[in-house]
Amino acid sequence: MNKEVLRSLSQILRGELYYDNDIPAHHTMRLAYATDASIYQELPLAVAIPKDDVDVQRLIEFARTNQTTLIPRTAGTSLAGQVVGNGIVLDMSRCFNRIVELNQEEGWVRVQPGVIRDDLNAFLKPFGWMFGPETSTASRAMIGGMVGNNSSGLHSIVWGDTRQNLLSAILLLDDGSHIEVKALTPAQLLQKFHLQTREGEVYRKLNDLLTDKSNRSAIAKGYPKKTLTRRNTGYALDLLADEDRPFNLCQLLAGSEGTLGIILEAKLQLMPLPAKEVGVLCVHFVDMISCMHGNVVALQHQPQASELIDKYILDFTVGHPTYQHNRFFISGDPAALLIVEFRADTVEQVVAQAEALKADLQSQNLGYAYPLVMGDQSNLVWDVRKAGLGLIRNLPGDSQPVNLIEDCAVAPEDLPAYVADVQALLAEEGVLASYYAHAGAGELHIEPFLNLKSPEGVKQFRRILEKTTDLVLKYNGSLSGEHGDGRLRGEFIGKVLGEEVYALLQQVKQIFDPAGIFNRQKIVDTPPMDTALRYEVGNPQELVTTYFDFTKQEGILRLAEKCSGSGDCRKTEISGGTMCPSFMATRDEKDTTRARANVLRQFLTSSTQKNRFAHEEIKEVMDLCLSCKACKTECPSQVDMAKMKAEFLQQYYDQFGPSFRSRVIANFTKSQQLASLVAPLYNAVVRSPIASSAVKQLLGFAHKRSLPTVASTTLKRWSSRDRKSPSAVRKVYLFCDEFTNYNDAEIGKKTILLLERLGYEVIIPDHKESGRTYLSKGFVKEAKELARYNVQKLSPLVNDAVPIIGVEPSAILTFRDEYLDLADTDWKSAAQHLARYALTMEEFLDQEMLRGNIAQKAFISDAKKIKIHGHCYQKAFQLMQHTKNVLSFPTNYVVELIPSGCCGMAGSFGYEKEHYEVSMNIAELVLLPAVRSTATEDIIVAAGTSCRHQIADGSDRRAYHPVEVLYDALV
Repeated sequence: MNKEVLRSLSQILRGELYYDNDIPAHHTMRLAYATDASIYQELPLAVAIPKDDVDVQRLIEFARTNQTTLIPRTAGTSLAGQVVGNGIVLDMSRCFNRIVELNQEEGWVRVQPGVIRDDLNAFLKPFGWMFGPETSTASRAMIGGMVGNNSSGLHSIVWGDTRQNLLSAILLLDDGSHIEVKALTPAQLLQKFHLQTREGEVYRKLNDLLTDKSNRSAIAKGYPKKTLTRRNTGYALDLLADEDRPFNLCQLLAGSEGTLGIILEAKLQLMPLPAKEVGVLCVHFVDMISCMHGNVVALQHQPQASELIDKYILDFTVGHPTYQHNRFFISGDPAALLIVEFRADTVEQVVAQAEALKADLQSQNLGYAYPLVMGDQSNLVWDVRKAGLGLIRNLPGDSQPVNLIEDCAVAPEDLPAYVADVQALLAEEGVLASYYAHAGAGELHIEPFLNLKSPEGVKQFRRILEKTTDLVLKYNGSLSGEHGDGRLRGEFIGKVLGEEVYALLQQVKQIFDPAGIFNRQKIVDTPPMDTALRYEVGNPQELVTTYFDFTKQEGILRLAEKCSGSGDCRKTEISGGTMCPSFMATRDEKDTTRARANVLRQFLTSSTQKNRFAHEEIKEVMDLCLSCKACKTECPSQVDMAKMKAEFLQQYYDQFGPSFRSRVIANFTKSQQLASLVAPLYNAVVRSPIASSAVKQLLGFAHKRSLPTVASTTLKRWSSRDRKSPSAVRKVYLFCDEFTNYNDAEIGKKTILLLERLGYEVIIPDHKESGRTYLSKGFVKEAKELARYNVQKLSPLVNDAVPIIGVEPSAILTFRDEYLDLADTDWKSAAQHLARYALTMEEFLDQEMLRGNIAQKAFISDAKKIKIHGHCYQKAFQLMQHTKNVLSFPTNYVVELIPSGCCGMAGSFGYEKEHYEVSMNIAELVLLPAVRSTATEDIIVAAGTSCRHQIADGSDRRAYHPVEVLYDALV
């Protein structure tokens, strides 16, 4: 399409339109929206962020006039390619996210399509209500997408699917008119037939289709058996034709994948909050078939959920920085786990239900272990199940789990035989697969491991789905249970439902959308399912030479490819966690880990330049990455974007060179070293409004930021003076990081004095700066030289008896993260040794307190209340409990963790004038409101120097390092 035509569209929209490849920001957005959570990829014509209903109407008019198609999208977690195509993507997530109305008396809520399911339930909880359908992506899945896919989720056997809970919707038709679809009485339906509008035309034509006897016969014959609740193949004509139900176009709208109109609002049926006591019986099986038999038994006990987790998922939790902690309930090495949930008003009732099931299973020799996990601990079990899609993406090699037959459903009683048939089918193909998910509803997510980069793998891709459709027919099941048809399964709907029914589905599309305005080529008239795949077939990629060692991830490209698109990085501050802080503030897809991984992957795969990193589009998408490290642990696939961003920046500098500001920030330690020689003068300059303003102007820093001061005496200089140290029985090395040495020397002094008072000899060994500032700005080569020096000097010194500890988390944890990936073969083992014995101050103190080497009587017993904000690296390494433990050690100290993510400062990020607003918006999500609401007598604690600076700039409160609190608490 002519670029000028799209430009004219952009001029009449209140929202945004990205269409021009000559503008890197535009091309970046198109690349970011070229994929979803499926294996498909296609560059959209444009990406629109409509501001309001009028924008959507103008887009509809444009699509009709210019014969293009609109692809409505919310979270983009579709698994069948529903939101991938060459039309205009409408991102409804950013501006259509209001909860419009709650009716507490009648138990319903009206919402816009961009409202997140879990965020909605957080809003509803105080009122005693919730929205039931619960996908594994509920922390980011949005109501519009849930309606489009007719999402079901973990508890669908009791809470139902989206269709069952959709009361009405406001829909824009192809002529731009608003209609409300809802349950109609016969008289109301008759009134619709008489309307001389587009709405009336739709109702009349649907009525003609549904009242035809031959059509009704085909529908009755073609659709799955009525006892199967997971039925999402095609449009739900069987439900719309059911005379026992009120006529409601919501039945058709749910599961229509945005192909019939644009949803502007949905009215949802709510349910009371479930019984408060919960327990999950984790039944262990030695094989999959016996697990499916166990599921049939479990359903006889009326559980709330019955879900499968297989060995592949369980194995990928081993050593995972987050999910290793969730393995406490696993006994032995099960081939499959059946997770069966019970809820009741009392613990005794839950236990009784679980024991009854256990006895029943044992009597039939089903299962070998039956741990019952109660209360909040059950969430850790469910987190493993929900992370299944991402966890199995850690599989090495080009053969990866593929969304293919993951959505087929049969009646639960047919699952044992169906699974046996699928296993035989896959064995015939020589293919392994992962099996997990909704056993209780008869739907297993079976993901074969296929190499879609090879011609044979693509052939298998088609063959396996073709053969599985035979099994779906054999058991009168559903080709799609909840993930939808999209462009993956649409090709086979005619085979499964019958060609007569398929022709009716085409008529439905024609009735609503004769011009193909809405999400063309989804469900019906889809292209072949093995076209427009993510990967180029038969084109092996050259290994990309990198500065970091990506061997463990099989190269930087493979690490980028590990992103499944499941969108864990799109959750908000309401759901909690740290990933991804910039997205939480901007709600822009390009600011997700997913978008960064996808854009990087696309250029590493297709760039024709010698330096495949030398693209402004990658720079654009990396711009707001704060390198918080959360993605390394919160992302089930461990897509470490901080590492990839640093690598990208170094490669980009190799081509274009770094900016002046980046050089200054990277060499921060050198500037602070010079400043410390004239500390009074330097501090006077940075505190002076006029002088500091000039400095900020020169460096491109935000004028509202305060600049760091330097200590009058560096920590190294102070510690080397002839001080009288108390006798010590234990020794510890202190890493004198660059921030503590020059800027936070007082904290460093209290660290040494605290440790000495507690009976430790503190030694600052010979070392250089950590390299954190170089890494943050992508100067990987300089960081590597520092790492080499520090490893060679420090590794021989440390062991279990004498570790090295650090005050600043970002510096000491560099030893445990980046140093390992910077190390060459000849010093890698030394780097690993150093990493093993490099501890944060809080880790060390907690360890010593547990060993009894630090006595509680060393501290006062006064009552104090403390609130802690954790540094991103502490959270990424699962270290916050150590901070809480050590600050709870003094008697009567009450400690609370602030449920904040990143503070938003992230080293230099919050100083940079173009990033200042985003930085503060991140802080305002949770941290700063929590700080301001804290009583003045309570203590705010933050271990990170950047975190303390952000709190100081954003509030009138001072945050303390944990060692300051403990030092002041000494008797």
